[in-house]
Amino acid sequence: MFDEFYGLTGRPFQLTPDPSFYFESITHRKALSYLGYGMAQGEGFIVITGEVGAGKSTLVAHLMQKIDPERMTVGQVVTSNLDGEELVHVAANSFGLDVAGHDKASALGAIEAFLHGEAREGRRCLLVVDESQNLSIEALEELRMLSNFQLGAHPLLQLLLLGQPEFRKVLAEHPDLEQLRQRVIASHHLEPMEPGEVEPYIRHRLECVGWAGNPEFAEGVFARIHAATGGIPRRVNQVVTRLLLLGAVEQSTVLDQPMLASVLAEMASDNAFHGEAVDKATPDRTGPEPGPVKHAARASEPLAHAAPADAAAQLAEMLAQRDAQIAELQQAVVELARAGDSAKPARDLAEMEARFAARIETLHARLEEQERTVRHVLTMLIEWIETGEKPREAA
Repeated sequence: MFDEFYGLTGRPFQLTPDPSFYFESITHRKALSYLGYGMAQGEGFIVITGEVGAGKSTLVAHLMQKIDPERMTVGQVVTSNLDGEELVHVAANSFGLDVAGHDKASALGAIEAFLHGEAREGRRCLLVVDESQNLSIEALEELRMLSNFQLGAHPLLQLLLLGQPEFRKVLAEHPDLEQLRQRVIASHHLEPMEPGEVEPYIRHRLECVGWAGNPEFAEGVFARIHAATGGIPRRVNQVVTRLLLLGAVEQSTVLDQPMLASVLAEMASDNAFHGEAVDKATPDRTGPEPGPVKHAARASEPLAHAAPADAAAQLAEMLAQRDAQIAELQQAVVELARAGDSAKPARDLAEMEARFAARIETLHARLEEQERTVRHVLTMLIEWIETGEKPREAA
């Protein structure tokens, strides 16, 4: 929806890793340096950790684009809670090996034979293990054993472990991992982006899809996005996606702080992501209140099965209905005020006030119901924009 409104050629803030949007922040530059050093050694373990959404997978996808497949073969594993034997089989599968019998010894034999074959062809092998914090100590020990494979004095397999901060702690402190710790030749923890990096990050991703300055970002918006997200790239993507969607709904060419405050308040109520940062960035009651945000009236039919374009059209119609309801409510208030200024008997005025009060109460109830409806519709649209999947059915 917003990509069409703003003339973009794609969706710049999808949550799935895409190396074409890679942005080299200070911490990512350091990570690449450690990766380059570690891979030049050709052995042992390289460890990259970071918060959820810090950009670990995007970093590795960017790295994979730079690897020459004629010189290096890469297997990739995204782990669940695997034990040692399961991990050995998954590692074999990552290199395209079909292990007969599915026993551990057969899998290890197949991996070793494969590694020897690659070495004879002049190729090194790298195994990338994502979500390493899910691995058992037994599984980590099996990875260490895989790193023991050698051809003469040359190691045959290097491993890159990616994990969340708790993996860093386990690796540093667990008494059974001393031998693995001694094999770690490079490690880096991805930090959040600095405050001054959020603006170039957002502009970079927009420019990747043809952004030419529409929409503009008002002063202070980038600083507030950093405060709300803590500089975590995936959180930034979530906030900016919703901000762009609101801008398209409002048909605004400028994204300002009141609009951002509205988005952050909605995300806080939806528990879109956790953390103190969102609370700190919600509107300050001592500061200016957010400007008015249009909400949709009740849809004439459910949107669960509508295509995104149809849903957007219906949303525009709902906004028009909502505006009409607000105008009706305002007119009722004006009429009530005029009646109070007239010279009618007190009893007649009391009856009119009662009728108007009932009318206003009914309109308020309808507007509240319409607001709930638009929240649901916007959530479905955002879900589609963020994931690329068909909007889920209404509950």
